[in-house]
Amino acid sequence: MDKKFEPLFTPWKIRDVEIKNRIVMTSMGGTSLFGWMEPAHFDKEAAKFILKRCENNVGLILPGIAPIKNPMMGGWLYSNKGMYKKLKVFMDEVHKTGAKLFVQLTGGFGRSMAINSLMEKCCTNKVMGALMKPIFNMAWINAAPSVTPNRWSEKVMTRALTEKQILKFIDAFAKTAKLCKDAGVDGIEVHAVHEGYLLDQFTMKYSNLRTDKWGGSFENRYRFPVEIVKAIKKACGEDFPVSLRYSVVSKTKGFGKGAMPGEDYVEVGRDMAESEKAAKYLQDAGYDMLNCDNGTYDAWYWAHPPGYMGRNCNLAEVEHIKNFVDIPVVCAGNMDADVAAESIKAGKLDGMGVARQFLVDPEWVTKLMEDRIPDIKPCIQCHNGCFNMCHYKGVANDQALGDAIHMARCALNPETMQSGKYFIKPAKKAKNVAVIGGGIGGMEAALVLAKRGHNVTIFEKSDVLGGVFIAAAAPSFKESDRSLIEWYKREVAKYPAIKVVMNKEIKCPNCLAKEGKFDDVIVATGSVARKLPVKGGELCIPAVDYLLGKADVGDNPVIIGGGLTGCEIAYELSLQGKKPTIIEMKNDLIAVRGVCLANSSYLRDYFELHKTPVYLETGVKEVTSGGVVAVDKNGKEFEVRGSAVIASIGYKPTPVFEGRHVHLVGDCNSIGNLRTVIWRAWDVAMKI
Repeated sequence: MDKKFEPLFTPWKIRDVEIKNRIVMTSMGGTSLFGWMEPAHFDKEAAKFILKRCENNVGLILPGIAPIKNPMMGGWLYSNKGMYKKLKVFMDEVHKTGAKLFVQLTGGFGRSMAINSLMEKCCTNKVMGALMKPIFNMAWINAAPSVTPNRWSEKVMTRALTEKQILKFIDAFAKTAKLCKDAGVDGIEVHAVHEGYLLDQFTMKYSNLRTDKWGGSFENRYRFPVEIVKAIKKACGEDFPVSLRYSVVSKTKGFGKGAMPGEDYVEVGRDMAESEKAAKYLQDAGYDMLNCDNGTYDAWYWAHPPGYMGRNCNLAEVEHIKNFVDIPVVCAGNMDADVAAESIKAGKLDGMGVARQFLVDPEWVTKLMEDRIPDIKPCIQCHNGCFNMCHYKGVANDQALGDAIHMARCALNPETMQSGKYFIKPAKKAKNVAVIGGGIGGMEAALVLAKRGHNVTIFEKSDVLGGVFIAAAAPSFKESDRSLIEWYKREVAKYPAIKVVMNKEIKCPNCLAKEGKFDDVIVATGSVARKLPVKGGELCIPAVDYLLGKADVGDNPVIIGGGLTGCEIAYELSLQGKKPTIIEMKNDLIAVRGVCLANSSYLRDYFELHKTPVYLETGVKEVTSGGVVAVDKNGKEFEVRGSAVIASIGYKPTPVFEGRHVHLVGDCNSIGNLRTVIWRAWDVAMKI
């Protein structure tokens, strides 16, 4: 192991519980041991997921949040005693690995609950609400400190919790914590004075408008989390560790308005001055550790940072708050191991919090210890599989039901939380398989096939592997994406069963099978950009050409298409000091399913702050040498001047080849994202 990482592998204590190293797997929605968005039970898939990470040298595990009162069916978490017996057996297995585990309990979501269109109707339609109450009791699910707007729906207002209900929550925390302790759990983490969830909403003035003892003064606003830790300590003993998930600074300007990195703004949530006081106050109340980052759901990109946020984005604030407490402090948020190790060595931090990297590569800590860093598959902060709750103007959480029920999956690793569906099974008969296209889909398929025992030949028409993802990874902020391409190249090179043929275009996949050289053929030829069907459309520069550096776009280009690619191009141009303009036909930017609100809201907030011209509900009638003729939703024509016009209006599959032994993978089948490309590669490769 490189010496610079050694501080990460020193022991430390939370209360009297010794943790073998400083690496903390922080909680992720969907990894709860008690299930997620369904009646409480011991979740075998989450247990399998967690144990794999324990076996790979993580120090402390924090499973996904366990709601004290379940969002579906409404049962209290302490009511199912049988699952705690199963938890006890599981904890014995965890402890054999030397890892420790704290169960994270939450009071709920309040105005941050990512309600979908059905829940929205339950809130706005009394008849629908009454019919669905046994499943979705929105009076509980949507309860908050005060009547405030839901983060995900402009149509829904929360309702205020009664004091009786608050006291029920406090009692439930204590009862559940005692059951966890008796099952051998090493500690409890209370979620949270963090991220704008229910307890955090009580602490902040802009979301707590109460005039009783649960609102108003500092002491009243922080009373709920204080009473919870006191109740847990009373039930479990003073020595039983209780951690707190804690947002140091809210980074919030108002409802639905986050503060960008470096922005000069007025904080409506918890500013640093209050945080200095609150951290000490919460410590004195009984909390034994602060597990920290920043943000709220209004500024969600701080707590769930996309790649745009940069590395170690919360570290400065967390290091600062450590000066005001005597208990351990952990920092999460795009953390780099070498930076965290340096901070720990200097006494500025106690632990490194890591979440999504554990989804991508369960063995990454082991690989770090064994000095196999190039073997670590990088997380690219896409949220496509793990947390793709999306929201845009006029639409509540537009998330597929399967994703809402089964979270914490990974776009880059289909085996994560899906071990019954995706796994490597040796082939009954080794085959010779041709893969046409050396992009991510082709390489992923080749790797799965090779692991199963097949012989694979990749045919790539260019002189480099990576496909269209090379263009996608081109922007300056896509360092992780570029690292992913290099990881794939190294992995492919490891397998003698994979042969790569460059500069070879295959125009007849069926012929490969008919010639008898290959038993099966996988076509992974990707997609081609759509052309703008208007006068002057040929003057447009395709988005891929810009990303690959094939065209000079000048200082103020016009981008047609405000989807993710178009917005990322505009963001990159802005970072370069240029002045892009975005034209989008929909009523919001990135108004598509599958892009997490943390990612999309960052870009929307960035463009608003930097006054990037954005024309919504606007079409293009003509492209000229000096810009475009645009048409607004009322049919009014106007000119938008620009140094060039970049078209980012989507893609269409490459010509489809058919045949008995021909299989389609990735965008040549249907247009999707990196998740659909990789998961489809497994779907095909597992059946051959």
